[in-house]
Amino acid sequence: MLSRMSRLRLLGAALAAAGLAVGAALAVPGPASAAALTEVTNFGTNPSNLRMYLYVPDTVAARPGLLVVNHYCTGSGPAMYSGTQFASLADRYGYIVVYPSVTRSSKCFDVSSPQALRRDGGSDPVGIKSMVDYVRQRYPVDSQRIFTTGTSSGAMMTNVLLGDYPDVFRAGAAFAGVPFGCFATTNGSEWNSECANGQVLKTPQQWGDLVRNAYPGYTGPRPRMQIWHGTNDETLRYPNFGEQIDQWTNVHGLSQTPDYTDSPQSGYTRTRYGGTGGTATVEAISMQGVTHNLPVDAAQAIRFFGLDTVPPTSPPPTTPNPAGGCTATYAITGSWGGGFQADVKVTNNSGSPIRGWSVSWNYQNGQQVSSAWNATVTTSGTLVTARNAAYNGSLAPSASTSFGFTGSAGATNPVPSIVSCTTTA
Repeated sequence: MLSRMSRLRLLGAALAAAGLAVGAALAVPGPASAAALTEVTNFGTNPSNLRMYLYVPDTVAARPGLLVVNHYCTGSGPAMYSGTQFASLADRYGYIVVYPSVTRSSKCFDVSSPQALRRDGGSDPVGIKSMVDYVRQRYPVDSQRIFTTGTSSGAMMTNVLLGDYPDVFRAGAAFAGVPFGCFATTNGSEWNSECANGQVLKTPQQWGDLVRNAYPGYTGPRPRMQIWHGTNDETLRYPNFGEQIDQWTNVHGLSQTPDYTDSPQSGYTRTRYGGTGGTATVEAISMQGVTHNLPVDAAQAIRFFGLDTVPPTSPPPTTPNPAGGCTATYAITGSWGGGFQADVKVTNNSGSPIRGWSVSWNYQNGQQVSSAWNATVTTSGTLVTARNAAYNGSLAPSASTSFGFTGSAGATNPVPSIVSCTTTA
């Protein structure tokens, strides 16, 4: 019987080899780049002492996407940067990449503890969310284009992040992982042999409930999911592939019968649920005869996310901003039954540096802000006012920042007129 650390080393060794194979999976030609992987420190709340590595391409899209790439056991953020094509593709498409890096001895992500399996409960997911927030505070990231992917332990973390933060991540791609909650333990162990061996079997409803219970009361949209697994996976065995399909189709209220089946290449069977095209809600690729050391097809993950295109810029507000020291652009970035998400971009047009800003608008159709980020939002009657957070009030001339929020809406939810955008010198 292998010890816990031996199993973790095996998990990492297989994927370390996979990392070397990943670069050969897809050649992505492109221009020479001066951009480099950079470590970021003091990025926010970080209960498990993760390290953060950031890749910003030389040319960033006007509203860039953001991708979190999670490593395998014994791996690291820099190993995923050098061993996969996600950074090369970022050079082409202008999105930003975050590579979290575990510092505990196993170099495995915590996908087992009760803290990790609930929203804001602590451990690695909280640190990764802080990394996302850090980037959003400094770049005009499109909130509808934030994604996560990973391999082995990183694939497990992909499942966990989608369960804990469905309001942050729009989709994930898990290469050789297990369902959310499958690796759960209560004795402090990082390893769950029953799950790894494909012996944790649940109904779709039970799997879906594990995800829903991570963020009780959440009624917004859920992330799309792409799942990859080899039929000969000797480390996280193949039944975990079907259990992930059961989980994410149930989360979305879908049948476990695929809407579409094809073979994108020899030995691969691809099934789609909740749609037949490339943006189906759940997409699953079974790889015949492939072990845990599976190739990571970054281009297909990027295609599933929609990061292989640069989206059009958001439409301008319905009426011009009033004269003042700044301008603000309000855009609705997502909507669902009774709810919506919006982003507001604030630009300093005063000609001088500012150290604070305030934006106000009127809601005429009963809309209510429920949760905001990167700003403090207050409401008085129909008037909503957003003021800068402590970290994003200072803006150089022509510089911009953005904040966002979710809210409730009635039958209609038009873009409101900006009443004022004022600055503090």
